[in-house]
Amino acid sequence: MKKQPGFTLIELMVVVAVIAMLAIITYPSYQQYVKKARRSQAQSVMLDAMNREQQYILDKRAYTNSFTSMGLTFDDYDCTSVATECKNNYYNITIAVDNSATPPEYTVTATALNQQVSDGNLTLDNTGAKTPSDKW
Repeated sequence: MKKQPGFTLIELMVVVAVIAMLAIITYPSYQQYVKKARRSQAQSVMLDAMNREQQYILDKRAYTNSFTSMGLTFDDYDCTSVATECKNNYYNITIAVDNSATPPEYTVTATALNQQVSDGNLTLDNTGAKTPSDKW
């Protein structure tokens, strides 16, 4: 009887087991990478809002908490449904303004949602202070 070419069941099971082990090892690293990428994107939105606030105060002599009045638009964020927030599935970004203070102040806050909750919230104020500092 002539031997048939191909793989045995045991050889296929070994290959499947090796692939499963690699997936178990690499998936958590991939999840952390995705989480960092989402946080980085939220930070980019916050920094852009900070720059726009600086431009806005020069023009209007006051800060604004409206993303639409600053003209902010982002591909992955909805900044038009509610003028005072910019959000996607992972972060809700808002601006708290105190124009009665001397000098006027604002704080941009990114509240983590869904899978990002374990990453925590981010804040950025008009002085450039960033919290938590280890996430920036």
